[in-house]
Amino acid sequence: MFLLLFLSSLSLAGIPAGYYDDAQGLSGESLQSALHDIIDDHTSISYDDLWQAFYTTDDKPNGKVWDMYSDIPGGTPPYEYTFGIDEGGSASGEGEGYNREHTWPQSWFGGSVSPMYTDLFQIVPTDIYVNNRRSSYAYGEVGSPTWTSMNGGRLGPCIWPGFSGTAFEPRDEYKGDLARNFFYMATRYYGEDSSWPGGPMSDGAELLDWAVDMLLAWHQQDPVSSKEISRNDTVYGFQDNRNPFIDHPEYAGLIYDPTGIAGGLPPVAAISVSALPNPFSAVATVRFELPEDGAVHLSVYDMRGATVTTLHEGAFLPAGSHETFWNGRDGAGALLPSGVYLIRLSTPSASSVCSVLLLR
Repeated sequence: MFLLLFLSSLSLAGIPAGYYDDAQGLSGESLQSALHDIIDDHTSISYDDLWQAFYTTDDKPNGKVWDMYSDIPGGTPPYEYTFGIDEGGSASGEGEGYNREHTWPQSWFGGSVSPMYTDLFQIVPTDIYVNNRRSSYAYGEVGSPTWTSMNGGRLGPCIWPGFSGTAFEPRDEYKGDLARNFFYMATRYYGEDSSWPGGPMSDGAELLDWAVDMLLAWHQQDPVSSKEISRNDTVYGFQDNRNPFIDHPEYAGLIYDPTGIAGGLPPVAAISVSALPNPFSAVATVRFELPEDGAVHLSVYDMRGATVTTLHEGAFLPAGSHETFWNGRDGAGALLPSGVYLIRLSTPSASSVCSVLLLR
């Protein structure tokens, strides 16, 4: 979703040192397998405990429930919910209460089966009525809706190539959030899905090709937000695992489109780049390793894949460790807005990408 203005309210624990070391330099199924090994065996909470967890995982800056099925980013939502008071029950229309939405429907993994059934990375609070209308349908893009929610969610035949069944289309500002939920599920339960029935978007935990194409598009069009980063840190406190696709948005491209990241960036190889501190507000130190002498290009991209600025343009550098600095400005010296950016290091034979969060 869009980057919120409430950045001062965030509590960013950040990625633990070395958390993703075993994923360095990998792509495709090798990367997905490595990430699975990093995030599996998480601490599983009870289904009832989800209600209490929502108080800190899904709270708006005003203290209300953050419901992606009713919220209107930058506008006035049709209704808001108070934690506890509006919890549970049934509804004959919108605005009558919130419940627990399995964004990856539980029927796709076999029902009330742990740990999927209570995995906070795919369970969010939503309006009861909208949740019921979404049911176990796929997410998709809808051309002629048969029903529209108060915040613009649409139910109807899917028009995304490869699937024409009934689908639910959320607001544009939350499509990336839900795409990253799905990439997490496909990776967290990679190789653990032999008994999963699957669904219209998946074969077991493996995403179908049409779903991959759509979710990658959503992931790129709706970059990681401060809401997701804060939620990732908070869920980590409950489950002791993280959503890699929030911490490293480039992983989605490396797994599902290893020949291009964020719409055309080159594949990762045996060189590495990182940025510290991360997040940063003024200046980030960009460190990179070269296995051999060569010409180096070091550029910063936004999440649409557009070049923001170039830090090295063809400079010939020796093998070894190097560092430079990025001050959060574009090539003309203008301050850039808060958000997630990709730093790409490339040589004639290899490239590597890292993500960095700029907070103003």
